[in-house]
Amino acid sequence: MTIHVRDVMGRVAIAVLEDASFSDIIGAMKRYAVGAVTVIDADRRPVGVVSEDDLLLKEIDPVRHSVSIFEGPRQRLEHQKAAGVRARQLMTSPAVTVTPGMTVRDAARVMHDRRIKQVPVIDPVTGRIAGTLHQRDVLRVFTRPAAEVEADVRARLPEGDFTVRVEQGVVTLGGRVRWTSEAVALVAAVRAVEGVVDVVSELEHDKGDLMVVPPLM
Repeated sequence: MTIHVRDVMGRVAIAVLEDASFSDIIGAMKRYAVGAVTVIDADRRPVGVVSEDDLLLKEIDPVRHSVSIFEGPRQRLEHQKAAGVRARQLMTSPAVTVTPGMTVRDAARVMHDRRIKQVPVIDPVTGRIAGTLHQRDVLRVFTRPAAEVEADVRARLPEGDFTVRVEQGVVTLGGRVRWTSEAVALVAAVRAVEGVVDVVSELEHDKGDLMVVPPLM
């Protein structure tokens, strides 16, 4: 069973309007116990995100109005944010978003690659914010009941006398296949099942068909 963003996302859209004040943003973060809020336009479409890191520039950059000609684009942007008082001035844009139909695995990859802990979920038709996906939501797939994980694992296996044991997300896979490559492929397929933390292979094979390349001298 493939788990999608819609299955784990938070239905509360944690967002502020573009003209929200610094204090409004701090208040929203405190109210919902989050480290970032989405900035939306008048049509509820995400245009950026304000994170705690953006707000911290107000504290760590006290000389906010002193801009040097030797600064790079990043330093100039940080100076501008440090001097900002409204969401539109403080936000990082464009906003990284996901859709309800995206798989949790793909959404997790986006969050990891962009080094973000939460993303707004948008309606794919209107582009309007529909909820928020947090890292903790993504990690919920690892709390699936063992019986569900086992059923999904068995659905990935070909016909044969295979044993499957699931303990705390770790799948122990046993049985016999003809080729070494089959065993490798089965382990990869099981590892891709949502909620699998790791795979311990006890598979036996009759023939080896993988070439071992010696290391270069």
